[in-house]
Amino acid sequence: MGDAIWGFLLLVIGLFGMIFFGVFAYFFKIWIRALMSGARVSIANLVGMKLRRVPPSLIVDAIIMSSKAGIRIKTDDLESHYLAGGNVVNVVRALIAADKANIDLGFKKATAIDLAGRNIMEAVQTSVNPRVIDAPDPSKGKDTVDAVAMDGIQVKAKARVTVRANIDRLVGGATEETIIARVGEGIVTTIGSAESHKRVLENPDMISQRVLDKGLDSGTAFEILSIDIADVDVGRNIGADLQTAQAQADLQIAQAKAEERRAMAIAYEQEMKARVQEMRAKVVEAEAEVPRAMAEAFRSGRLGVMDYYSMKNIQSDTEMRTSIAETQQPERKRQDR
Repeated sequence: MGDAIWGFLLLVIGLFGMIFFGVFAYFFKIWIRALMSGARVSIANLVGMKLRRVPPSLIVDAIIMSSKAGIRIKTDDLESHYLAGGNVVNVVRALIAADKANIDLGFKKATAIDLAGRNIMEAVQTSVNPRVIDAPDPSKGKDTVDAVAMDGIQVKAKARVTVRANIDRLVGGATEETIIARVGEGIVTTIGSAESHKRVLENPDMISQRVLDKGLDSGTAFEILSIDIADVDVGRNIGADLQTAQAQADLQIAQAKAEERRAMAIAYEQEMKARVQEMRAKVVEAEAEVPRAMAEAFRSGRLGVMDYYSMKNIQSDTEMRTSIAETQQPERKRQDR
């Protein structure tokens, strides 16, 4: 029984010993690498990093890079930045690049820029090596900024803006899209205020100079170094197109009014025809009363037989004269021709 207990204790001790040796070998490897590189990191700090769920190798690599570049950074600061969700390696590389380029960039400012979502390494590179931005952005589906001069001619322009990152304004500063929008607005304003499109074509520098004088980099994360007009071209005659469109609109309005008047005339004509038919019906109704009146006159003795025949003779004579006149009228027209 005693031998079994001692065997179990030895097994437990051996198991713990193997675990301790493995852990020690893991941290000892990282510690010796930091020691040989001139970075002082204790094994206790490495264990604490592991317990705080911070990758010790990542922090040690960052410490080695900074110490080799002559920049002293505390391990606690790197751990805090990692736990805050920052990119430790990117921050250290940016600090090294800024130090080599004599750019004033502290660790606190670099971590703030990184936590703000900006690529601090890219910002340092842009500060050292200025970048060219196309205005407008071709990726947005538009290649030129279109504006209309006072003479109604459309002018198409393309600008290239050389910018340098402003480290002090990276946090809270506007992005490239603001620069592009402001440059486009300045181009439209300058072309629109030109008396003629020929003036813009003769002197494209007037666009870049006026736009540059507006201070478009205010409140942005960049500093504009230059604005160059890459291309200027003539577009459509917007003034003539507008006049043509206005003339077509006026023509359509006039046609609509004429059609309205024609419809009213047709309606009035139909109304007159209906009234003529109404009058004819009244005439027929009145003529129908004549025989009744004559019969009444015969019965009452106010009209005799001779009077009736005299009236008939007059009617016959009138009809004969009318028919003769109608037959002679075409012959007179032929003679006159």
